Amino acid sequence: MSTKSFIVYLLSGFCFAVLYALFLVHNHQNPSFSLSSSSSSSTSSRYGSGTDKIWPELEPSWKLVLATVIGFFGSAFGTVGGVGGGGIFVPMLNLILGFDTKSAAALSKCMIMAASASSVWYNLRVAHPTKEVPILDYDLALLFQPMLMLGITVGVTLSVVFPFWLITILIIILFIGTSLRSFHKGIKMWKIESFVKNESVRRTALVDCHEESKTVQIDTQNEPLIPKQEKTTRQILCMNLKWKRILVLLVVWLSFLLIQIIKNEVEVCGVWYWVLFGLQFPVALLVFGFEAVKLYKDHKSRMGTGSIEYICEASIEWSARSLAFCAICGIIGGIVGGLLGSGGGFILGPLLLEIGVMPQIASATATFVMMFSSSLSVFEFYILKRFPIPYALYLMAVSILAGFWGQFFVRRLVAFLGRASVIVFILSVVIFASALTMGIVGIEKSITMMHNHEFIGFLGFCST
Repeated sequence: MSTKSFIVYLLSGFCFAVLYALFLVHNHQNPSFSLSSSSSSSTSSRYGSGTDKIWPELEPSWKLVLATVIGFFGSAFGTVGGVGGGGIFVPMLNLILGFDTKSAAALSKCMIMAASASSVWYNLRVAHPTKEVPILDYDLALLFQPMLMLGITVGVTLSVVFPFWLITILIIILFIGTSLRSFHKGIKMWKIESFVKNESVRRTALVDCHEESKTVQIDTQNEPLIPKQEKTTRQILCMNLKWKRILVLLVVWLSFLLIQIIKNEVEVCGVWYWVLFGLQFPVALLVFGFEAVKLYKDHKSRMGTGSIEYICEASIEWSARSLAFCAICGIIGGIVGGLLGSGGGFILGPLLLEIGVMPQIASATATFVMMFSSSLSVFEFYILKRFPIPYALYLMAVSILAGFWGQFFVRRLVAFLGRASVIVFILSVVIFASALTMGIVGIEKSITMMHNHEFIGFLGFCST
């Protein structure tokens, strides 16, 4: 699946789903249908309200053991792939443990935040596989983080307006497309890695043959005069930490958090509510614009000097079109995160691979960005008292262990096999598994809603 075919697939699928939704609502929905009874029951069952929280007790049981196992492997593989795993956590918490949908989404954010933080701590102690630069690409983090956070706030709003079945269809279309695209990317990388390995074996055999004839010629053109010294863990940690860039990311994070806290205290749909909602746009656009201009100018400068070295880890030309594409994808990733209850990694992870970032760097950077986006939601859910603290602490402890050991074992596996494409295949499998679980749960709930003659159309944000 080429890039153009993938974009056409997504646009056509989304347009068809939305148009079908409008057609269905217009032709089959009774205008006099009251929103007060059916809509309220539909909304409460889908999102939960302040009075219908379903919080099971934290006690030993086979359900808790099964959820722990699924949560552990979901966190491990989700963070390695850079997608978080929210598409697996939400159905697990809802179907196995019995949480209501909104509480399940809140707990899913807690798990993503914990696993991401654990993975980031592990990655900070790992050197870049090929260069003397941080393993976290701070340029890409500053480019995508504000757009991702902005998209999450928009996605949360749309989750109230869009019917549940439409959200399910859109997520299935998106996840299947990104999964197939990532799998195709992994196959291409596997073939390239196989070619490089075969060439390496051939050259080794050629050198051995020359050694036997005593006519070995050593090519020192690309050999360093001074052998590369191994860095200590502390040196790697200091090199990976760029405090000025981290400070900017923290300022953006605090700005969005402050806006969300104040917005929760004002009247919904009031003047101040929309003023605060609108303030998020200049904050996000300001940081994105600053980083976009920097990348654009650096790219032009290097092109003028004839340098072929890329500015950051992405192997693309930073033109106005590519920057606009990254902004749109960042917002879409955030919207998906807001609709799904994930950290937005289901878009960011495959996108970083699409623009040419190495799998190890894409995984580390996507997880780093998800740590900020998911923690923002966790703080907001905590203020709203949307999740039980004991369960959150337990699941976060499981995710912390999973995030660390998942990175440890997969990185060892990549080093042993010499194939970074393993990370891409893990990403593809996690996204496809999320499409299956979210699709099954979504279709089952949508059929139940239709069978109970509940409202299945678009809802008014202010009326709900």
